[in-house]
Amino acid sequence: MRSVFAAILLSAVALPAFAQSGTPGIDRRQAIQSQRIEQGYRSGTLSAQEAWKLDQGQRRVNRVERRAKADGYVSRGERQRIRDMQNRQGQRINREKRDWNGY
Repeated sequence: MRSVFAAILLSAVALPAFAQSGTPGIDRRQAIQSQRIEQGYRSGTLSAQEAWKLDQGQRRVNRVERRAKADGYVSRGERQRIRDMQNRQGQRINREKRDWNGY
């Protein structure tokens, strides 16, 4: 359980490294969503398994963002794809935090 918390904390700490990129809105939202996962885990509304799965989703979005930035330019289509992924991830976070299956 501590390793899940450490992984969540590590991802929250690593996100500011992305802040120097050309996608500050995406980076800010990723940081907020990671904080929501961490807060849900600490408060008990998310189980360790739920937090881990949500953290995996955050990493998936980060991977897509990193690939989009690889050529030095994030196109409108790439931004929209990332935004859609963030929307779905935000819905998952809401659903998991409110389902009360954590404990």
